[in-house]
Amino acid sequence: MMDKTFDPQQVEQRISALWDEAGAFRAGRPERAGAETFSIVIPPPNVTGSLHMGHALNNTLQDILCRFERMRGKDVLWQPGTDHAGIATQMVVERQLLERQQPGRRELGREKFLEEVWRWKEESGGAIVNQLKRLGASCDWSRERFTMDEGLSKAVVKVFVQLYREGLIYKDKRLVNWDPKLLTAISDLEVVQKEEKGSLWHLRYPLADKDFNPDDPSTYIVVATTRPETMLGDTAVAVHPDDERYTHLVGKNVRLPLVGRLIPIVADTYSDPEKGTGAVKITSAHDFNDFEVGKRHGLRLINVLDAEANIWLRDNSAFLADVPESDELVGTIIQLDKKSREAARKIVVELMDARGLLDKIEPTQHAVPHGDRSGAVLEPRLTDQWYVDAKVLAEPALAAVREGKTKFIPENWSKTYFQWLDNIQPWCISRQLWWGHQIPAWYGPDGAIFVATSKEEACQQAREFYRVSELPDGTPGFPNLELVVSGDLAALGPEDAYDNSQITEMMIRRDEDVLDTWFSSALWPFSTLGWPDETPELKRFYPTNALVTGFDIIFFWVARMMMMGLHFMQDVPFADVYIHALVRDEKGAKMSKSKGNVIDPLGLIDEYGADALRFTLAAMAAQGRDIKLSTQRVEGYRNFATKLWNAARFAEINGCARDAAFDPRDTRITLNQWIVSEAAKAISEVTVAIEAYRFNDAANAAYRFVWNIFCDWYLELAKPLLQGADETAKAETQATTAFVLDQAVKLLHPFMPFITEELWANAPRESVLALAPWPVLEGIGFPAAEAEIGFVVELISEIRSVRSEMNVPAGAQVPLVLVGADSSVQARVETWAEIIKRLARLSDISFAVEAPGQSAQLIARGTLGALPLEGIIDFAAEKVRLAKEIEKLQGEAKKIEAKLGNADFVARAPEDVVEENRERLADAHSRATKLGAALKRLG
Repeated sequence: MMDKTFDPQQVEQRISALWDEAGAFRAGRPERAGAETFSIVIPPPNVTGSLHMGHALNNTLQDILCRFERMRGKDVLWQPGTDHAGIATQMVVERQLLERQQPGRRELGREKFLEEVWRWKEESGGAIVNQLKRLGASCDWSRERFTMDEGLSKAVVKVFVQLYREGLIYKDKRLVNWDPKLLTAISDLEVVQKEEKGSLWHLRYPLADKDFNPDDPSTYIVVATTRPETMLGDTAVAVHPDDERYTHLVGKNVRLPLVGRLIPIVADTYSDPEKGTGAVKITSAHDFNDFEVGKRHGLRLINVLDAEANIWLRDNSAFLADVPESDELVGTIIQLDKKSREAARKIVVELMDARGLLDKIEPTQHAVPHGDRSGAVLEPRLTDQWYVDAKVLAEPALAAVREGKTKFIPENWSKTYFQWLDNIQPWCISRQLWWGHQIPAWYGPDGAIFVATSKEEACQQAREFYRVSELPDGTPGFPNLELVVSGDLAALGPEDAYDNSQITEMMIRRDEDVLDTWFSSALWPFSTLGWPDETPELKRFYPTNALVTGFDIIFFWVARMMMMGLHFMQDVPFADVYIHALVRDEKGAKMSKSKGNVIDPLGLIDEYGADALRFTLAAMAAQGRDIKLSTQRVEGYRNFATKLWNAARFAEINGCARDAAFDPRDTRITLNQWIVSEAAKAISEVTVAIEAYRFNDAANAAYRFVWNIFCDWYLELAKPLLQGADETAKAETQATTAFVLDQAVKLLHPFMPFITEELWANAPRESVLALAPWPVLEGIGFPAAEAEIGFVVELISEIRSVRSEMNVPAGAQVPLVLVGADSSVQARVETWAEIIKRLARLSDISFAVEAPGQSAQLIARGTLGALPLEGIIDFAAEKVRLAKEIEKLQGEAKKIEAKLGNADFVARAPEDVVEENRERLADAHSRATKLGAALKRLG
């Protein structure tokens, strides 16, 4: 006997164990050896992470696809794993060491620190995997991978070495996003732009060929900047070629204040005549845009900040080059060297003001880049880094999407993909961290680079590189070894020196940097399948079928997987890329800790169960539309789970047991034929919607069928048959109820796996529901039954609507008059008269040629019905009420339309506010239309 209520807390853990015991999620099950495959890789969550609402949505949608295709008989591989999360993990472990008052990273040294990180990973890392299991994720957990496990590390090294040898990886000095707190380059994805109040300083740069006079604007040019401390590294002033104010100055020099360096005035379209003074200082080593201007004009690169973003002037050869010695220069160095950015900014402004070089100061609001992990203000910094020639790799990736080999869903996201790849820049892949894949490059004492798959191979390369025919005195040997190895090497014979690998190992040193985390995750679709080895899994499951991810990593992950997959596997990594929207709070605002509006998915699972949360996310996952999540919605779908459970209990109480011999095509009773037809229709709708990634349509089709059609209508209409004396009718209805309940449970399984698996287990089965076949009822339809029951359902529904709209008291029994009904309608009504009267609260049903006066009218399947309401409602008052309500709604709609028609409002208002107004407008129009129909019913 089923429990009276469904308890998710009691069921979910037991069902998870049942799936594990059955090996339900393992790819390559023997019975599916010849089956079509379906594979998908999980976007690997950070090993430091915990389940947030984005994870919950992303993995729910993937799980729906996997459970659906597994039930369709495919050999499904959902490949799980976690990302080593270089910066995040290193920060976590460093913080722990600090809290425990243990030696820090630098004190421990690289080897000991990495031991601490691996220890943390084994003990605490990867908690999110268990959280995903709580959500019901049906990954093949036996194949779980980690971006730094032995196999994936092997793949990373091979890719780096091969791309280097192909000339697609190289080392270069360029600007990067530099975190002065973490002391590493970071990717664009890790940059958070924060709007801050600041100042715009207008500075006077004296023209070199004139004597400076603060009262004579012809002796100087004014530039505006929000970062006056970087002026120390200025290499030019740029003006627009068409700006008539400055054309006579192009080609002339200014003398850089506080330094004395002569820098040119150049013409460049980067300068905007409408902004500031129209003249901009160019600091090529400290601004990404300035860097490009500098390249166009052959300007020098002068870095005036050290790794911690302090001013660096003393012993800075680039800063001092071509600068005449002066008391001013000496004073600048004394006052500014080693000062922080903030302190230097204040000093620079004071010095400029004292010299009459500060024109004015204006308040401004501007975006300031911060590191998402450290919170520090970032600096564009000129450093030596490793780069991938992404331009070359991007060409096949662009072609693959343009040719339809990979499709984006919704399709508009392909434009974002194209926009980035068409304008792609070199990809900086090195990070100044210890946790990660250490770059497989070694350096000789003269800076020669040896890229190799191992130190032994690098040593071999070094021995070959440094071997020469003879030393200056005619003796064969290795002259460059003398740079690092003491002793008289000339005495060594050539073969002795060549074979002495120990000497070579002493000579070369490994690059200390590690690779960007995105480098290893770019290989995820094939490295997780065993590449570079030719594994059976690689052959069977690559390319994968689909990728489900968020729009924010189209550039950083999706595009890079495309580039790497095409380059190393000569095929796209996935056929479809489904881009899901954001999960926002119920008002449409982005969730953030600072706003205090973050909803914890684990808390919702604890309170309402995983099924309720999953179904909520799926039902709201409309393509291209953000999800506005509220706990009330989750509670509502928890009630849906309760409705399903109660329906199953009702079936059990009424003896509705599964009959293996039951054939839905053989049903004879009209009601049973109708529900079988409706089940076939629902199965088709859900199947087509999931195939098209319309998760909300699929969930809502399943919901309508189970709640409205099966529970509310069929079970209610079936009660007389289940509780009547006709045993033949009872037996068919019992078998039909059990059969349709099975179809409903199967339909809901991808969305609500725990409750459906529990209901499935209530009767003896050949397998767990996760491995049961997807329902197929193609070709089953009973048009006559659909016409009859459909009419009854629509008639009752329309009567209920009229009663609600007309404010008819709930307890009032009213008559129904069907106008001009033909004989077939009269026959249907007579058959179902008692049920119609009971469910619609009617006193009686009659037929007439014309509608009586003082009645509200309705139409059901083309038949006119009238509810005489004289004496039950005040027609005149009701007309006035409805008219006033419609007028009020129309007025509200006009106000909202005016607001949305204001381009300034739409541009400036927060996105969630604009969306809220659009929804209010749609709601006002909808309600006005309904009330208009109600008014029309009153005549």
